[in-house]
This record gives sequence, C-alpha cells and structure tokens, in this order.
Amino acid sequence: MSTDLTASPQAATEVHRYAEALLAHLAADGSAPPAPPGFRDVPGYWLPPAVEALVAILSGDDPLDPLSKAAGREQQHTALFLCLALAVSGQGSRIHASWLGTAFGELSLDRPVTHGQRSLWLAAARGAYGPAGKIFVLRKLDALAVPEHADPQQWLQALLPDEPSVVVPPSLIDFPEMAEIPELARPTQAAGRLARLRGRCAEITSARQGEHDSPAPLDNSAGSPATTWAEDEPLAVLRSLVGLSGPAGPMASINSYLLDDLSPGADPHLAAIALHVAGPILRGVAEELEADSRLEPPTTLTVPLLGHRIHLRPEGPDQESLATAEAAIVADGVVPRPRPWAAMLLIVAGVACLVGAAFAPLLAAAGVAMIGLAGWQLWQRRKFVEADARYVAAQVNELKELAEGAVWALHAYAREADTRAKQAADDAAELTRLIRRGPRAA
Repeated sequence: MSTDLTASPQAATEVHRYAEALLAHLAADGSAPPAPPGFRDVPGYWLPPAVEALVAILSGDDPLDPLSKAAGREQQHTALFLCLALAVSGQGSRIHASWLGTAFGELSLDRPVTHGQRSLWLAAARGAYGPAGKIFVLRKLDALAVPEHADPQQWLQALLPDEPSVVVPPSLIDFPEMAEIPELARPTQAAGRLARLRGRCAEITSARQGEHDSPAPLDNSAGSPATTWAEDEPLAVLRSLVGLSGPAGPMASINSYLLDDLSPGADPHLAAIALHVAGPILRGVAEELEADSRLEPPTTLTVPLLGHRIHLRPEGPDQESLATAEAAIVADGVVPRPRPWAAMLLIVAGVACLVGAAFAPLLAAAGVAMIGLAGWQLWQRRKFVEADARYVAAQVNELKELAEGAVWALHAYAREADTRAKQAADDAAELTRLIRRGPRAA
C-alpha cells in the first residue's frame, strides 16, 4: 500500500475505528452502524471512499462518486472489500459482475491461492453471490485444466481415506486368505472401491446446500483469531484488508484446497465444486475400476492352506500337490527318535539281576525295578509315536477338507462374478450421472 498513513494519523485512526464498527455490524445483522461515517478522507488511501461506497450501497444511495475515487486509488482492494463485505452482510447479490473478476484476479497452478481468492471462493460456493458467483468460480477452476496435472490416486485417497486394504466377498468369507490372492482380489477390490466412490459422490451431490444458502450473513460468531482460516475466512480477510488484524496465515495451492474440500466432513458447498473439478479424473477411474471388476475369475488357482500350496482345479484339489503337502506334514509332524537303547540296557541288566538273585536274593528287587523302568520308558515312547501319528492324521484330514472347501468357494466366487460386474456397471453409470449433475444439483 503506497499511501503514507502517518501523514494524517488521526484520520487513519478514525477510518479504521469506523471500519471495525462497520464489520461488526455487518457480521451481526447485515447493516451499517446507525451513525454516518465520522471520518475524514485520507489522500491516496482507498479505504475511506470504499467505506462510503459500501454504506451508500447498503442504504440504497448512489455509490458512484466514492466508488470511482476508491477504485482509482486501489481497484483490486476496493473490489475485494465490497464483494466480501456484501457477502458477510448477506447482500452479495448487490455486487456488480465486474467487481468479482477484479477482486479475484488470476489463479495459477504454480502459485498459492491468496486468502482473498479463497474467501471469494468460499463465499461464492455458499451462494453469497447467487448462481452466477458459483459459475464464476467453476469457470476459473475449469480454465486451469487441473485433471491434466493431477495424480488420480491422490484424489481417490482424499475421497476414500479409510479404504480397507482387503475386500472379502461373501463366497470367500471362510477363506479370507484367498481374498488376498491377486487374481481374486483385483475384481472384488475394484468393485468395492467403485461402490464406495459412488456412495461418496452421492453424499456430496445430495447435500441439501439450499438450506445453507439462506440470507444469513457469513459471520465470525466463534470469535476466532484472524489466522484461523475456516468458515470465518471472508470476515477474517476483511479485517486484514482494512488493517485490523495481524499477519495472514499460510497459503496453500489449488490442489491442496481441492483435495481438502473432497475429504469427509468438509464443507458440502466446497466439496461440490471440488467434485466438479475432479469429474474427469473420477470418470477415468470409474472406467478402469469397472473394467477390473469384469475380469474373469480363474478356473485353476494355487492357494496357501495350512502353510502348504495346493493347486485347485474345477473338479477338485490337485492330487500331486496334496501328496506333496501330506509328505511335508509327515516330515514336520513326526519327531525322529533313536532306538530305545537305554530301555534295552535296563532290560538286559534287570534280567541279569534276576538270574543273579539265585546267589544274592537282594538282586531280585533291583532286577524288577530295572525291568519296570524300561517298560515305562517303552510305554512313553509308544505314546509319543501314537500322538505324532494322530497329529499327522488330523493335519492331513484338515488339509483335505480345506482343499475341498476352497474348491467350492472358488465355484461360489465364479458365480458371484456376473452379479459383481452388473453392480459395478450400475455404480459406474450412476457415478458418471452424479458428476455430470455437479454443484448445480443442489
């Protein structure tokens, strides 16, 4: 701002004091303070005549003279001040069409969006300037060809931030590990993502924005500081514009704003505009997802069951892979045990003691104890062998049952394919229709 306000500090203080009262009244009830402006003009400073022009507009008088004076001193600031002040007061329909273009300036993918542009964007999205204001912002964004420079995955992540990593279809509910196999996961993941994408677009376009487009002012009822750039942004930018607040908060790129606007919980008015911009991206994504959902299910498949890879065929599990798995189960389940040499030695020693008992009766008891201990060891060894055999048999039987069940699950998955493809086609068609409706749907 080129004007040196220190040349007339009292006049500058007066205009700032009145501007502060004016903004407070605009946010409260959409009107100017009851007393007329009690300040003098500051030569070269755009704000005094801009305030006079605004008061004249609000009172229904002719604002041409002060408006010409303010625009001659600082055209863009004057236009931004009037557009935002009228939006805050709920009288945005009174702006002149040229003011919006002058205040907004030019958008660029290479430069951050200014706070003034974002506040006009927000006010127009909320209907402050009627349908024409919303169309103005849409055309500004369309002219940038954002989809040509965008990463589709970023936009999907913004719309569906909590997307599950694995989708388990009903046919594989008993075999969730099969749902992670790429040949089976890709169609179901695509169909599930397409359904969630359709639901998110329906949520955005069906928001009853008309309820929010009331003449109530865009106020700062929470009393947030000027650096909190949320729904109070138009008022915060006004305060900064007329010198009533500190430094502005950080600015963001167009893509950052659009991605934030698409996230769940964002302002529905902003989300509708962001969805319009993302339309070409989402249509391309929908086509790819629909094509993936129509992929033919495999007729044969190798699946992991109990840690073994079993090849499944339509007629049943492959016997060769089953035999290999059974051999591995036997090798892992049977613990190799050496011959019971200790028990044999105890038996030999016990027999010897019994023979020697004819000459030394005390040896008889020792012989019986040795033979008994040897028998207990052999019994224990047999129990371990039988336990190993039972474990192996149970594992083999479970493997066969799982393999048979997996074959039937694969058949059920194939039967679901037609239903899944039809649903995906419906979702893609509806998603395209919702995108075409755009922000005007509300």
